[in-house]
Amino acid sequence: MRASIAAKWGAALIGVLSVLPRHTTAQSLRERLTQRRSAAASHAMPLPVGARVERDMAYGPDPAQRLDVYLPPHAEHAPVIFMVHGGGWMFGDKDSSGVVANKAAHWLPSGYIVMSTNYRLSPSANPLEQADDVARALAFAQSNAHRWGADPARFVLVGHSAGAHLVSLLSADPVIATRQGGRPWLGTVSLDSAAYDVAKLMQSHHLGLYDRVFHDDQDLWREASPTLRLKRASIPMLLVCSSRRNDSCPQAEAFATKAIALGGHATVLPVDKTHGEINQQLGTPGSYTDAVDAFLHTIGSK
Repeated sequence: MRASIAAKWGAALIGVLSVLPRHTTAQSLRERLTQRRSAAASHAMPLPVGARVERDMAYGPDPAQRLDVYLPPHAEHAPVIFMVHGGGWMFGDKDSSGVVANKAAHWLPSGYIVMSTNYRLSPSANPLEQADDVARALAFAQSNAHRWGADPARFVLVGHSAGAHLVSLLSADPVIATRQGGRPWLGTVSLDSAAYDVAKLMQSHHLGLYDRVFHDDQDLWREASPTLRLKRASIPMLLVCSSRRNDSCPQAEAFATKAIALGGHATVLPVDKTHGEINQQLGTPGSYTDAVDAFLHTIGSK
């Protein structure tokens, strides 16, 4: 079976290469393949009975500035899970099954609306511009909440990996969101970011992907660091981190310690899961999803 799938993808890749013009960049090729995989996964994803989805709502002029809205039956003043995908700031897609499937299956039957947004990817946009995209998407969703039966004051931001970094940046400095027209939201769930302090990260041993995104621009390092942008009591946050990694939980602990010292509310939740499982398994039955639901209850979204 795996050999068959690999062969099909290999044939698809050769087919794409054969029709691409010679000047097509590797970045655009990766984007096309990612979009094809994501589209196939999302259209195969079953929704709970009575639920529906509105795809590709435009919140800006760029083709990447789109969001999907997953709706329960008869939504009225519904709370919103606002999901931001990961992918190292360079890849990923809003409708990948790992981003949406279990979250929609869990929260739609409970009356939540689930939204999932794309943003411009590196190198087309740096992380600060990506944070502006997320803020703009949030503002669009809140302004149009009545269209879907959503409550604009009951949004919860959820992001994984690079997306966790972006929602943490907005939460550390909500001016980023208000500058784009965003309104206050209830809280934020950050899923396994290791980039709360980018400046510290870049001056220690780190993965090469960070160099491709943050380069050697020390001003960008500081401005893109949620911990360094945190100057006052922040939006209530749940910082989920993988206990199997060396970097995620210590950075989360440092952010939470600073937030609490400033009078904010931040809780670190270490879980014995891989980086990918933290995203994919949120919404499946068990203590992990229960802990996230408990946080949602404390901030008033349930």
